[in-house]
Amino acid sequence: MTDAQAPATKPEITFEDFAKVDLRVARVVEAEPHPNADRLLRLQIDDGSGEPRQICAGVREYYEPGDLVGKLIVIVANLAPRKIRGEESRGMLLAASDAAKGDPDAERNVVLVTPMSDIAPGSAVS
Repeated sequence: MTDAQAPATKPEITFEDFAKVDLRVARVVEAEPHPNADRLLRLQIDDGSGEPRQICAGVREYYEPGDLVGKLIVIVANLAPRKIRGEESRGMLLAASDAAKGDPDAERNVVLVTPMSDIAPGSAVS
């Protein structure tokens, strides 16, 4: 990535702001295309809470649903729920990208953030 391709930085935050974000490990239990969006997958995840959780993620063009089942991912667990194209999403998965989102001329690679070793769903990420 050249300096011209470097992503724009976001405003600096305090440690206290960062500490509000609850990052957790989760295991993908089910994955399928979102019924109302071409770019989204609908994921059912085990976040260690014992309660079902659904997340909608814009990774459909980078991952086949079946390839994600059983994988550990990192999520923002305390993000307020929101409806995305008629489906509730209760969190956000973390992914890295090497190009700006929405740039039609950029070839974009998206990689999920995952633990290097097996660890229980619900484990805190810090």
